[in-house]
Amino acid sequence: MDPLTPDSLTPDSLAAILAPQRRTAILDVGANPIDGDPPYKRMLAAGLCEVTGFEPQPEALARLNEKAGPNERYLPHALGDGTARTLQVCALEGMTSLLVPDTAHLALFNLFPIWGDVKARIPVQTRRLDDIAEIAPPDFLKMDIQGSERDVLEHGREKLAAAVAIQTEMSFIPLYQGQPTLGEMDTLLRGMGFLPHCFAEMKVWPLAPLVVGGQPNRGLRQLLEADMVYVRDFTRAANMTPEQWKHLALIAHHCYGSADLALRCIDMLMELGALPQGSGQRYLDSLPRKPN
Repeated sequence: MDPLTPDSLTPDSLAAILAPQRRTAILDVGANPIDGDPPYKRMLAAGLCEVTGFEPQPEALARLNEKAGPNERYLPHALGDGTARTLQVCALEGMTSLLVPDTAHLALFNLFPIWGDVKARIPVQTRRLDDIAEIAPPDFLKMDIQGSERDVLEHGREKLAAAVAIQTEMSFIPLYQGQPTLGEMDTLLRGMGFLPHCFAEMKVWPLAPLVVGGQPNRGLRQLLEADMVYVRDFTRAANMTPEQWKHLALIAHHCYGSADLALRCIDMLMELGALPQGSGQRYLDSLPRKPN
């Protein structure tokens, strides 16, 4: 069987096998889709999840609300440590951050000194994830907030106690002052009971001043940042409830094409007596296969 991609998967067969009690609850922190479609797009289209997004930039929030479907809602909060902060509005919308750009590190890479130029500073009151009463604890947290991801995790431990998957941006070379590195984030997430699963996206970038083929953003080998996926410790059946295993299976299957992890979840559910024997084979039989 060839490697699977999310686009090659049947959208509803796994949900029929699992029969979860509810839709998967997703939080998207920094929901402005500047880097393309979110990983849960297929789940949302199939009616398998409910999304609550956070976006403090008014223009981006307005665009999200204009296009929102029946299982989406977007809130204007800037998540963080609960203190008053300053939003650094950069020339490139996607670089706007609660952290101050590190000009010395930006200068290492083509284009970033232009993109990271701060055009405005806006006072904001951040909210702790644990303090937001209007949202239920999520199954899946996706974050892309330019360096403030650690604050969301540190001040969202109660909300995230039962989460099964987290996708977060990680930096190899911090572009903002005080931004945690991949190593620091990995230690934090492991301490919260998560294991690395995959790189959803990896970004390499050319070191200045080299420009290859007239393309200043064409990287060679230098790692810059990545979107990494962490999942709840899947080594033992007792590490999760049956409902948690079901939502992890759905996320693995629909968001990342991770049939191996989805099958692992089904095996654990059979071990717990939450699915009938043969469910794993039923799942395997539902996967698309390349014609002979």
